[in-house]
Amino acid sequence: MTKKELIRCTWCGDTQLYQAYHDNEWGVPIYDDRTLFEMLNLEGAQAGLSWITVLKKRETYRQAFDQFDPYKIAQYDEAKRTELLQDVGIIRNKLKVNAFIVNAQLYIEMQELNDSDFSEFLWSFVDGKPIVNYFNTLKDVPSSTLESKAMSRALKELGFKFVGSTICYAFMQAAGMVNDHTTDCFRHGQV
Repeated sequence: MTKKELIRCTWCGDTQLYQAYHDNEWGVPIYDDRTLFEMLNLEGAQAGLSWITVLKKRETYRQAFDQFDPYKIAQYDEAKRTELLQDVGIIRNKLKVNAFIVNAQLYIEMQELNDSDFSEFLWSFVDGKPIVNYFNTLKDVPSSTLESKAMSRALKELGFKFVGSTICYAFMQAAGMVNDHTTDCFRHGQV
């Protein structure tokens, strides 16, 4: 069976970039703190937009935000914020750019003050292991769950920005905390 004949989740359509992301990344469990930090921020950048918009800009985001090194991002000054807001390769939204910086500062605070592992904290909302769902169609997939609402509430209490329950659920799907590949998708049984 060729890749063209594979049955995929309908959300990825026939766009090659979307299909590659779906086939290789979406739903694969991520435990690395920095990668989770990147994904959480990119999901926040998506707010009000489609994921393909962010996906097309992901490499530019990585360059613009120092490969999502929270220790570098936390030190960004007004000049760096201005530079970022002029970068046509990212979404030039002041609130979203500022959120990356605030989130980096909180990430560091969380790591240092609480001696807490970011991955462990995020994965605690699914008891440390992926939730495997069995949805037949995209319309069956919820936009948020009790787990994503709890994650959102906890992150907001810490001061994180752009972490609503829908964003958190999209993040959980992307980071493999939940397997929401539809049951007919070839990736459902693989991740």
